[in-house]
Amino acid sequence: MSTSRERLNMTLNHQEPDQLVVDMGSTSITGINANALHNLRKALNLEERKVKICEPLQLLGEVEEDLRKTLHLDCVDVSTNMNMFGFSNAGRKPFTMPNGLEVDVPLEFNTTKDEKGRTYLYPQGDTSVPPSGMMPDGGFFFDNITRSTATCDDENLNAREDFKDDFSVITDEQLRFMENQCNDYYNNTGYGIVASGALASIGDFAIVPGPNVKYPKGIRDLPEFMMAHSICPEYIHELFEMHLEYAIKNAELIYQACGDKIQVVYISGTDFGTQIGPFMSLDSYREFYKPYYQKINGWIHEHTNWKTFYHTCGAISTFLQDFYESGIDILNPVQLSAKGMDGKTLKQEWGDKFVFWGGGVDTQNTLPFGTPEEVYKEVSERIELFAKGGGFVFNTTHNIQSATNAENILAMFQAINDYKKK
Repeated sequence: MSTSRERLNMTLNHQEPDQLVVDMGSTSITGINANALHNLRKALNLEERKVKICEPLQLLGEVEEDLRKTLHLDCVDVSTNMNMFGFSNAGRKPFTMPNGLEVDVPLEFNTTKDEKGRTYLYPQGDTSVPPSGMMPDGGFFFDNITRSTATCDDENLNAREDFKDDFSVITDEQLRFMENQCNDYYNNTGYGIVASGALASIGDFAIVPGPNVKYPKGIRDLPEFMMAHSICPEYIHELFEMHLEYAIKNAELIYQACGDKIQVVYISGTDFGTQIGPFMSLDSYREFYKPYYQKINGWIHEHTNWKTFYHTCGAISTFLQDFYESGIDILNPVQLSAKGMDGKTLKQEWGDKFVFWGGGVDTQNTLPFGTPEEVYKEVSERIELFAKGGGFVFNTTHNIQSATNAENILAMFQAINDYKKK
């Protein structure tokens, strides 16, 4: 029987493995909220312990080895251990979620609360500067706070100066952490290995506001940022050129540390689709995004054996040919509920060009709000649709949300296991 790593390699090369490859938790957009994770561990009678928060913005929980083995998961992540708020996930201290669940958070996960019960999170853990994240009372995750209101009309706009604190070269300490993780998984397990830190999320709304920056400057408001593509395009190009330079430099360093032990590298989480249509015109993608993605993907494909992983929600069928020409290997989350995202069409027309990583069950409706029987049925149908011929890694359509009950998650895994027995 093949190892998970061998199955993943076959899947990435559009060959059908002896068993379906399953992922939960190898990236920040294929994971599970801490509350849902706590309930799942309890339902499986696993050792009672506090869930560790591994991604502060969405309050995702760390999928630990006992759960990974119980659910027969195939993929693990390696990273620098830094999160998007600019502090390390190292160290642990207690934190109470809005629903009362006690979890463990990184030492620099520093918060305050106001009179309305809103919780604020701080860039680099520094509570002496304005907060960069806010979770409303009773909320399930943090939202970014826009702290700079610059527009294209402002004088002295300079993207390289405005965003100079947003990007950095990976430090030796971070590289050693990543290298040790990679060597441990490669030498001591059979898991598929994913480099999980988004290498070049060019234009990603999650990072444009600068959640990791103490005093962000420049155009950070998201509507203004999108308008800047038309009003001051040179500003956007200058920003993306700088982001690309850091991405390629960091790709070089990661390859020096881990080489081809890594199989998949998470490149970008920039969304190009809404529920009902594209987020922008195809011409805009071609002008502002395609050239930079072609360059980072080109470097990776020329110098490594890595496959490039892209997360883009919504109705993206308009972009698929250009995504392919951009050098994108893996598409996530495969949101079939969005307009024009027909699963049969995707598999027939694009299944030999992209690996579909996700789409296994709808996380907006079926998984959180359906019955276990409805979950089982949808999961079974999605696997039958996508798995034949390879090129499919089972994952939910985006992260499993907080309110999802354990019974539905177990129904999902029951459908996966029943398919594996065929």
